[in-house]
Amino acid sequence: MPRLAPVAARAFHAGRVCREEESAPEMERVVDEVDVLIVGGGPAGLSAAIRIKQLAAERGEDPRVVLLEKGAEIGNHILSGAVIEPRALNELIPDWKEKGAPLNQPALHDEMVFLTKSNAIPMPHPPQMSNKGNYIVSLSRVAAWLGEQAEELGVEIYPGFAGAQVVWDEGPDGQRRGIRGVITNDIGLDKERKPKDNFEPGMEFRAPITLLAEGAHGSISQELIRELGLRDAVGADPQTYGLGVKEVWRVKPENHQPGLVSHTMGFPLDYKTYGGAFMYHMEDNLVSIGIVVGLDYENPYLSPFNEFRRMKRHPYFARVLEGGSCEAYGARALNEGGYQSIPKLHFPGGALIGCSAGFVNVPKIKGTHNAMKSGMTAAEAAVEALARRSEEDPMAPLDIADYKTKLDQSWVIPELHQVRNVRPSFHNPLGLYGGLMWSGIDTLLLRGKAPFTFHHTTEDHAMTKPASQFKPIEYPKPDGKLSFDILTSVSRTGTNHTENQPVHLVVKNGDYKGHVERNVGTFDGPLGRVCPAAVYEYVPKEDANGQEDALGEKFVINSQNCIHCKTCSIKVPDQSICWTVPEGGGGPKYSLT
Repeated sequence: MPRLAPVAARAFHAGRVCREEESAPEMERVVDEVDVLIVGGGPAGLSAAIRIKQLAAERGEDPRVVLLEKGAEIGNHILSGAVIEPRALNELIPDWKEKGAPLNQPALHDEMVFLTKSNAIPMPHPPQMSNKGNYIVSLSRVAAWLGEQAEELGVEIYPGFAGAQVVWDEGPDGQRRGIRGVITNDIGLDKERKPKDNFEPGMEFRAPITLLAEGAHGSISQELIRELGLRDAVGADPQTYGLGVKEVWRVKPENHQPGLVSHTMGFPLDYKTYGGAFMYHMEDNLVSIGIVVGLDYENPYLSPFNEFRRMKRHPYFARVLEGGSCEAYGARALNEGGYQSIPKLHFPGGALIGCSAGFVNVPKIKGTHNAMKSGMTAAEAAVEALARRSEEDPMAPLDIADYKTKLDQSWVIPELHQVRNVRPSFHNPLGLYGGLMWSGIDTLLLRGKAPFTFHHTTEDHAMTKPASQFKPIEYPKPDGKLSFDILTSVSRTGTNHTENQPVHLVVKNGDYKGHVERNVGTFDGPLGRVCPAAVYEYVPKEDANGQEDALGEKFVINSQNCIHCKTCSIKVPDQSICWTVPEGGGGPKYSLT
């Protein structure tokens, strides 16, 4: 049963300590002790929850499994292309068709083209990109359905509860060695972090096993990776990311080709910038269209959102979208580091699963099957560990080391190892062209068996070069038919954050002056271009009532617009932006993505 324990009522900033917090009097916080705690209601977290319940039932056991999800509903914060490989789903729920899983449109045709400014040149696609047997889906809807399956098995799902703060397990020397659970965000604080009339302190959830399934660049996951040295422990490379920007369109029936899966390279990106576009024809005249831009790009003037707008004007896409209507928009960072960027996956008290660890197969352009399988594998290790726990201290943190062993023996790690050299091969003097040549050799001739491994040596933010080395990019203005202004696009996400709550995007140590000096002075304010939701502005002081942070500019954070893509904290050159979780229930409300 839940109980009360005294804690300090203070907000938590995930990742780096962003600023000094004012001390607050102690208050009582509800503490709930459970058997397994899962943070994140995406495919990985839900698959783990379902599998735990399945395996426990086979043993005649009924462990208490609690899943926390910061979105108002399961699926609200889920965004992907998405073409899903049902391999993991077949293992998890073999009768998913009978149970009504929203996998309705089989992938029927594959097409890959190289785009110039006006032409589309057919290309052969590597074997990894064959989609025979796969389905074109809304991953948001798939996640919502998985949530229903989990609840039917007895999983307790708490949407609107944002996992915010780690409950640390410390050794006798005071060193952090693992975790004992998490604390959810306080509700009802104003912008000054003072309680409002509706204030409720966050709950403390404790468990011997906590599975982190926050998705790419999750705040708690990043803190644990750093504090526990999970990358150094296994010699992992830095993680590298891409930003996916997408829309869902309802097109005219004559333009719709159900089951067509299209991928493009080339235009609108230059040869130095990794990325590509996709167009997936779903059911009901719906088309999912988007671009992924590797966040290791050099040019601070590049804007992924504007590259997406420019891309849609190409005849290859325009002929499909013409006369249609845009139904949804979204954006999300995704892991691209692959095999060599996977950190140590387990530690006392928990483990990283799904995109919190980074299991996306970039050449295959898929990660959901690996995310689900990682959750299922962690579930197996968790159930076995629970059976061995101490009767004297059943809540003591458990280290599920078997998770890594089981994952190595599954198809996840071998699959990622086979394609490990493809993404880093694009770091070469020839850029896109060199990467394509190596990818062909690696996948078609060597089949991933090269006796060496390429590495990611530099974090994405450090790849950004000074603005003085580039010219500003002239992007076409939105036409309101194929391309739209950014605020119109954000309105299609359903994004909302309650008014008068603490801003969850924080400048480290409150150093706005230093932020502007470094990011405007050297890079000409790239946050205003990389953010796909118009969260960040550098406003001239004459337009900011004479206010100035530095260099005649006022740095403005429109946190209400935030769609939780995490790109800002990844790409800001000086790493001064801390992405912290807002009140639970805020953010986008995706349903078609």
